[in-house]
Amino acid sequence: MRNLPFPLVILCLVSIRGYCPLPTTSGVSGTFPQEDYDDYDDTVTSLSPGGGSFQRCDYNPCREGQIPCANLSDSNHCLCPGFTLYDERPGVPDLKSVSWNGSDVVLRWCEPYSQVTSYIVTVGGQEKQRFRRDQRSGAVGEINNITEVCVIAVNDAGQSDRSCMMYQPKDNWALTAGLIGGALGFLLLLLLVILLWRCSRQRK
Repeated sequence: MRNLPFPLVILCLVSIRGYCPLPTTSGVSGTFPQEDYDDYDDTVTSLSPGGGSFQRCDYNPCREGQIPCANLSDSNHCLCPGFTLYDERPGVPDLKSVSWNGSDVVLRWCEPYSQVTSYIVTVGGQEKQRFRRDQRSGAVGEINNITEVCVIAVNDAGQSDRSCMMYQPKDNWALTAGLIGGALGFLLLLLLVILLWRCSRQRK
């Protein structure tokens, strides 16, 4: 090649390159197109040999007495929400209401997306009652003062932060006043009947 004229050397190099195309990156990419994510819905294709698809499990964190989502997933091949494991503290439960039902103060809450073994209810910072992991409501008796009522999720790794509401026993006092008024009215009526009966006997 050293004995050839310089223009002829350039021509040879160009010709050789024409026969050896550079490798391209066609079909190889480190990221997926954005449209692949735009089409995502509640159905996820199974990677099992049998194919098929997974649906979200019929699991409501606020519904009481449910089968654990892990059991539903095993039996129905459905997908559970992203629950944390037993070696992590539970998330905070969602306390929905604290109300008087006529005989007890009743709490209603929703489960966190965590593994839970039980729930603790505190009244005024003191533990009042414990409930099973499948319960989403519970009665804690009477509360006669305005106080903070909280629910805490528990598992083997520890306790969650508290979810709290202030309870004001105005409905309780109204009902108590009604019961006392009814009892006093009944006693007055009974006393009037006794007096009338005694007067009628004295006349006779």
